[in-house]
Amino acid sequence: MDIKKYMQEIGLAARAASRLMASADSNKKNAALQHIASALLREKTALLAANQLDLTAARANGLDEAMLDRLSISEKSIQGMAEGLRQIAKLDDPIGEMSDFKYRPSGIQIGKMRVPLGVIGIIYEARPNVTIDAAGLCIKSGNAAILRGGSEAMHCNQALAKLVKEGLAAAGLPSSAVQVIETSDRAAVGELITMKDYVDVIVPRGGKGLIERISNEARIPVIKHLDGNCHVYIDDEADFDKAMRILENSKTQRLGTCNTAESLLIARAVAASMLPKLADMLSQHGIEIRGCKETCALVKQAKTASEEDYYTEYLAAIISCKVVSGLDEAIVHINQHSSQHTEAIVTENYSKARRFLREVDSSSVMVNASTRFADGFEYGLGAEIGISTDKLHARGPVGLEGLTSLKYIVLGDGQVRA
Repeated sequence: MDIKKYMQEIGLAARAASRLMASADSNKKNAALQHIASALLREKTALLAANQLDLTAARANGLDEAMLDRLSISEKSIQGMAEGLRQIAKLDDPIGEMSDFKYRPSGIQIGKMRVPLGVIGIIYEARPNVTIDAAGLCIKSGNAAILRGGSEAMHCNQALAKLVKEGLAAAGLPSSAVQVIETSDRAAVGELITMKDYVDVIVPRGGKGLIERISNEARIPVIKHLDGNCHVYIDDEADFDKAMRILENSKTQRLGTCNTAESLLIARAVAASMLPKLADMLSQHGIEIRGCKETCALVKQAKTASEEDYYTEYLAAIISCKVVSGLDEAIVHINQHSSQHTEAIVTENYSKARRFLREVDSSSVMVNASTRFADGFEYGLGAEIGISTDKLHARGPVGLEGLTSLKYIVLGDGQVRA
């Protein structure tokens, strides 16, 4: 295959489709989403079979458990994909929305209109659900998408792509509005991230190595997060039962997600009474604890943490732990070591909660809730195309609004500038 020629053809088709999608009405876009959702449920047996082919190959290639977890789909997750699409269909269509109108002394009106970004290139590893989440959000937001999933999910992604094209065609929309690259050749990624004439923004989802490569080599704007070193801070005014539930869910529900807690901070005033019990719970889940000197003195099973541990996204059954003097030290530690993804405080003190929300510099900051809620579906976005830890354009879970831009519009009645 001539990769350059192949990618140019995909880019040309995507650009043409993006112009049609930008003017597509909400009814057609919603019809496509509903059709794809129904097709997912109809074809669940075929999708699970395709996924098994990918899993068998992944195990033979020695992929680790975290990657296998991301790669796996089930009847429940297929239902979740379909529900996500239906939730997106119910959301207000942001395209064409006009706001912020003001009259100027000249008599003209100045306002803003929300418009699609155009063509979005999405590069991701494992997670077949990204194919559906990305397709759904791009369709509803009037964009075209070029999707490049990992080679480990090739069978499942192609099966999903077929259903997406079916849904677009059934709604009278261009099937090239969502294209899934059919080659695992890495050169395709190199072409995609440099096709300035055809692609408006790149969204990478995957490991730190993939995202660093994309960020360094792309000639197109990138919406990204490198890793998810998420913290749970247990304050000296925390409710113990809440702390136990929140930490357990944040760390142990799933190990391989970017919103899983990787670091535990606890106030010194309650460390002796709470930390051993919290540590026993983590140990029962098979979690290795790497802690500071005070942690190791209180928790017999804890290992000594290195400075690097406090910066690490493990995606594994490991958590770092540090005893801190209180809120001030917790905020300083988080802002220094965090990846600016998601942080949570457990406290009954309203003033401390407000300070944590205001002063912690991350894309999602939570009070008395699990870090696992940092997700587009849980935030009511229908789904997400990724989570951005950047500060420009989009931050946090990127849903419909994050895939749009604003342009100024001017309404006049024959005015000319003096």
